[in-house]
Amino acid sequence: MPIGEIVDGLLREETFSRGMPIAQLAVAWPQIVGERIAGETAPVSLEAGVLIVSATNGPWGAQARFLHEQIRHKANEALRSEVIATVRVVVRNSR
Repeated sequence: MPIGEIVDGLLREETFSRGMPIAQLAVAWPQIVGERIAGETAPVSLEAGVLIVSATNGPWGAQARFLHEQIRHKANEALRSEVIATVRVVVRNSR
């Protein structure tokens, strides 16, 4: 079986294909939010148009929340679609 058929089959599987946009965002994250913010935040999930971004602490979470519309716009550009309607920022529990 050619590798292209295997990849196409995997992409048709819902669980696998749902992870592809997050992987694309993770790779492009420094270009989406800038190098400094990328070091303190990360895209963690995308479900039903909601991009969840985790932040290392409250101040970085506040910064990401302030930039949520810019993040949404640039993330949609990176994905070449308008799949992201909302960005929610959560602060990681450091314990």
